Amino acid sequence: MRLRFNLLFGGAICLIILTLGVFAPLFVHHDPVLDANLMNAELPPNADFWFGTDSQGRDVFSRVLYGSRVSLTVGVVSQLINSCIGLLFGISAGYIGGRWDEFVSGLTNVMLSIPSLIFALAIMAILGPGLGSLLIALGLTNWSWTCRIARSSALSLKSQGYVQAAKTLGYSDIRIMITQILPNMIGPILVIGTLGMGDAILAEAALSYLGLGIRPPFPSWGSMLTDARELIAVAPWAAIFPGIAIFLTVLGLNLFGDGLRDYLDPHMRTRKA
Repeated sequence: MRLRFNLLFGGAICLIILTLGVFAPLFVHHDPVLDANLMNAELPPNADFWFGTDSQGRDVFSRVLYGSRVSLTVGVVSQLINSCIGLLFGISAGYIGGRWDEFVSGLTNVMLSIPSLIFALAIMAILGPGLGSLLIALGLTNWSWTCRIARSSALSLKSQGYVQAAKTLGYSDIRIMITQILPNMIGPILVIGTLGMGDAILAEAALSYLGLGIRPPFPSWGSMLTDARELIAVAPWAAIFPGIAIFLTVLGLNLFGDGLRDYLDPHMRTRKA
């Protein structure tokens, strides 16, 4: 029951947010950037502005929907970068072993000892604000867990019979790692990738809140919270709705990742079905 609930409920939340973000122009009636009118500033939710307006009279609903594009892009792209780096280091370290394994293990331990947000802040301070810098910063910070899982999987898989048979047939090490080892660790990599997307969205919101994320006036959930922090007393909806969007997105990804982990584990699936 829990397995199905996590998969279905978490997947439904993710699907709804993805649909609203991709097809945002079909659901909004106001431009999130250009439709600024001080005459409409700080209006509460009403029939025309469903989530109210911010200090510049912009529609909070349209900005939340368009902001989801930024958050989802950051979550997906940064996690793809993390996964590629982690898989490259992890599989090669587990399969090759020796000094390369010692080097990768040491580098992974160093990365895990540095708070990821602090490391991302340092990179953003060098590269400057913007979406590209944000993707690079987050893509270089959270690959360590993927690397550890890939390394441990490669260590156990390289002794399997089909890997030894591939060596006997003359497969190169690179071919064995790509065709024999990588496909057999996709399950846990998908799980940690799904959970990592939620962490990346939270990190993007934090960096944008600190002014190092998406440049205004383009909306992101973190920058919307930054703009709304002085409006809590007079227009709390300007902060509540982007906060709810972040909460629901991360909740959906975590539930889906948890359900996916249980589904891909036959022992957990049998016990919780």
